[in-house]
This record gives sequence, structure tokens and C-alpha cells, in this order.
Amino acid sequence: MFPAPRIVKSNGLDMAVYEQGQGPPVVLLHGFPELAYSWRHQLPALADAGFRAIAPDQRGYGRTTAPADVSAYRVSELIADVHGLLDALGLESAAFVGHDWGALLLWQMAMLAPDRIDSLAILNIPHYPRTPVDPIDIMRDRFGDRFYIVNFQDSDEADRVFSDDPRHFIDRMMRKHQLTREQFDKLPPQYKIISLLRQTLADEASGDALLTDDERDYYAAGFSRSGFSGPINWYRNWSHNWKQLEGVDPVVDIPTLFIGAENDVLIGLQHIEGMKPLVSDLHIHMLECGHWTQQEKPAEVNALLIDWLMQRR
Repeated sequence: MFPAPRIVKSNGLDMAVYEQGQGPPVVLLHGFPELAYSWRHQLPALADAGFRAIAPDQRGYGRTTAPADVSAYRVSELIADVHGLLDALGLESAAFVGHDWGALLLWQMAMLAPDRIDSLAILNIPHYPRTPVDPIDIMRDRFGDRFYIVNFQDSDEADRVFSDDPRHFIDRMMRKHQLTREQFDKLPPQYKIISLLRQTLADEASGDALLTDDERDYYAAGFSRSGFSGPINWYRNWSHNWKQLEGVDPVVDIPTLFIGAENDVLIGLQHIEGMKPLVSDLHIHMLECGHWTQQEKPAEVNALLIDWLMQRR
């Protein structure tokens, strides 16, 4: 049974927090389009292992406040949310686990405000070096306007289409056995452009459903409540966040476990290799799965997390 939330005040937000267990704190940060619920397999496992597992609905998601202003989703505000959460729970620091946008946030927090991080466990998204030019310009040039991150900058079409039927959108997004990396690499270039709008509106879904009906309904209820503009606004600050990192030392000195996915086709294996010089204490484990690692391979992820955390307890 997933725990009921409690609402805490964090950086001006009403933040929904889900907790299980007692012991050293472990904060788990979800990505897009997820909720704290995406850690439903990890919270009880960590609690049984003797940890205090803490998962918030992040800014704009689920039961947490969703400000209307795009600038309210800048990385400085997201980091302040995490610090406010620790303050509300009476914690000086914690171990952190992040997936997707939760991982990106933790990489930036590790560079900009590392003092309250005891250790990191990162799922799927490696630490990228800062590009010499705006990454949105790079994406637009390389992938075109249909690429989902570029599309989010230019239009609110995705906000509206996803909100029309959140259950359908979640079903199209959270699937497994879609493509192996080898199959993806053989696709014609036009089919390698990830368009979430095209994926949502397609006549048929690819791969197999990842979620049960009840799980899908839980996500749908969360996004029916919050809408999608808040979550998409995280992407709309990509250029601003890039500017904020100018002159910042990219090397992360926090002990870090990286759990990669062999078939997360958005992440090139060269990017995982490329982060090695940027993380001084890095441990890499690869799992045979797609993007939704902690939901697709919960037993394997739990074992890796618990072993990692036990070593640093």
C-alpha cells in the first residue's frame, strides 16, 4: 500500500511528501511524467532495510503546488524546494536518488549546492558537460522542431493534448519492450526524433504496458489534478539553467552510484562513458531495461540502492 501524503511547507509551496521507515534519510526525486508514486516499489524496500524513505511530488506535480509562471520552475527554485523539504523534515542532509528530471536536478544541485547531499544514486541520466552554446539551439539544429524538448519551448500544444486524456498519455509513455538500442540504431533518421505528441496521437502504442490499470489510474488522477504545464515548464527553463552554470566547476566529488538502462535510447552509451572524468567517485551498473528503470526492474534497482546505501551508512 502506497502511503498517504502529508503536506509540508517548502520554499513557499505546499509539498506532498510520502514517507516510509525510520533510520538514515533517503530522498527520492522523480522525473517527467511521473510522481512520487513512481518510487512505490522502492519506499517499502528501503524502509524494510532500515532507512527513512522520503519521496515528494515535485513542484508542479500531483498534490504539490503548481505555480503558473514559467520562471517559477528555474533550477534555483527547484534546489530551494529540496532544501525547504529537508528543513521541514528537520534534516541537515540526506542521501539522494533521482530519475530522469530528478537526476538532472541532482546533478545541478551537486554542482551548485552540494553541502546537503551525503551521497547520490542516479538513474538513467548521466552527468553531461556544459555545452559551449545554448543546448536548445543544438537540439533544434540536430532534431528539428518536432523533438519534444524543442516543441515544449515553442508551443503549449503538448500541455493541452496531454491534459485532454491523462490516462491515455501515461499509457503511451510508460511502456516496456519498445525498442532495443540495436533496433533503434537501425531506424531511419526521421524515426529517431522523439516526439511525445506523435507518440500520444499515434493509432497504436508500441511495446507492452508497464502499468496495471490501478497504477495508470493513480497517475491519471495526479495529472488531472495538476495538469501538465507545471511539469513542462521545467523544460522551458533549459536555456536559463544552462546560463546559470557558466563558470561553474562541472566536477562532482560526491560518491555516486549510476544505474543505467541498456535500452534507454535517449541516452547514448558514449554519454555514460563521457561522464567518467566529471564524477570523481563513480560506480556504474547497467540494467537491461528501458527508460522507466525503477518501475520496470524494481527488484534489481532495490538491491543496488540498498547495497550502495548500506556501504555508506
